[in-house]
Amino acid sequence: MTAPDDDEPGLDISSLIDVCFLLLIYFIVTTTIVKKEQDLDMALPSTAPSDTPPEISPFFIKLEANGYISTRGEGTPEQLVESDPDTRELQTLLPMLQTYSDAALSADQEPLVQVYVEADARQQRVIDVLNALATVGISKVTFTDLIDE
Repeated sequence: MTAPDDDEPGLDISSLIDVCFLLLIYFIVTTTIVKKEQDLDMALPSTAPSDTPPEISPFFIKLEANGYISTRGEGTPEQLVESDPDTRELQTLLPMLQTYSDAALSADQEPLVQVYVEADARQQRVIDVLNALATVGISKVTFTDLIDE
């Protein structure tokens, strides 16, 4: 006696495909687009110090561990310019950098910026400053660990 021919059990996957497409659409719609970091055209210093002093006095930017940004120019005392560590647009720093860059270029000199970063400062804040420098066209940047009091 032979066994009756039973149909092979099947798996209906059409509902699984529908769920996969719904999840895909959900994640595409809810994803936020984050601005990617750009290739910054920065001329970082070499390891050996230069024998010749810079032609223009550098613009000094200090990034504190709490996210505050202070600046100092030639003959001006240090002043706090950005006190909101959560904002990525540096609305106060940008005009100052543009003014410094314009003054340096009008004197036929290349603007030079020194950046001092405290040890516990967030990396994103450093990137925000570098983006601001790139926005105004300053490409000669030096990171320093010295602060003149």
